[in-house]
Amino acid sequence: MTQGRPLLNRRLATFGTTIFAEMSALAARTDSINLGQGFPDTDGPEEIREAAVRALRAGHGNQYPPGPGVPELRDAVATHQERFYGLTWSPETEVLVTTGATEAIAASLLALLEPGDEVIAFEPYYDSYAACIAMAGATRVPLPLRAPDFRPDLDELRTLITPRTRLLLLNTPHNPTGTVLTPDELSGIAALAVEHDLLVVTDEVYEHLIFTGAHHPIAALPGMRERTVSISSSGKTFSYTGWKIGWITGDAPLVAAVRAAKQYLTFVSGGPFQYAIAEALALPDAFFTGFREDMRRKRDLLATGLRAAGFRVYEPEGTYFITTDISPFGDEDAYAFCRALPERCGVAAVPNSVFYDDPERGRSQVRFTFCKREDVLQEAAERLARLG
Repeated sequence: MTQGRPLLNRRLATFGTTIFAEMSALAARTDSINLGQGFPDTDGPEEIREAAVRALRAGHGNQYPPGPGVPELRDAVATHQERFYGLTWSPETEVLVTTGATEAIAASLLALLEPGDEVIAFEPYYDSYAACIAMAGATRVPLPLRAPDFRPDLDELRTLITPRTRLLLLNTPHNPTGTVLTPDELSGIAALAVEHDLLVVTDEVYEHLIFTGAHHPIAALPGMRERTVSISSSGKTFSYTGWKIGWITGDAPLVAAVRAAKQYLTFVSGGPFQYAIAEALALPDAFFTGFREDMRRKRDLLATGLRAAGFRVYEPEGTYFITTDISPFGDEDAYAFCRALPERCGVAAVPNSVFYDDPERGRSQVRFTFCKREDVLQEAAERLARLG
């Protein structure tokens, strides 16, 4: 029946169940506080939920919405990009709504890559990057971000570029390390992209969660507009991760290419939620400032608890994750540490080693999320103190 072949496509043979599913199931089985998977434990603004309810009741989006996304959301994305970054995009041809940022990444890589192409990506990287590159038949080339500062080495980046390099896959603010690329780093990356005529796909879903510095889209730099696909989503900023509303912006030919792939993935999704996120993007500056400061307090609370428990903490500049090192416990195996952690103290986390091509580079690193209620984080800190 199988003609002697494995059932799973060989390009995906090395990808099993995601670490997030594994650790979340472990957390549920042990009744542990789940600081592994990055989803909030409270909903976002009530007015945004009510906007979705209004859309449902009014019949807005209950049937198939337009392929590129509802006009109201495409307009709102374009207005948001101009409001915060001075970028001007046409809602008709330069904005595409996707089923979350994960689909935006998949559609972009499937559209822009051919078998044999090389993709340079920061390591450690979000696990879907590797899977999507593999599905496109391309080869990933890691640019390691090394502890303790996790900065990209642009001289090393230059040496990694070959005639087969097609695309640079960026992520800023960066998951899992929390690194936020500086204007100088972005300028250096842009110069290499222009020099070698490379495409850039940039994942910016944590754009409103920056605690040090500011978000500077690489698409705004000279020579980058026509070669950059910028990705973001509503889940991280508005705390409605289950709605799965994301988007890309870029020069019209790039967006058209990505749309050609995206239409054969989900085609469309989340019609009523698209109308609600259109309203969310128009919230006043006070919302975005308050959201960031709330997350800053939570970061500091968890970081303090982790240090007190004995972890070496690499304080993030952005996102809602903290990378730690377990070496002070005399332990070097993050995967084994995370599998045992729920039984030891009732907290679940994720080993960073799974985000590396060479797991040894992240062997002693463990990631925690702080996008939870403060009382939950305080309880987690008290439980982690048992490790001492």
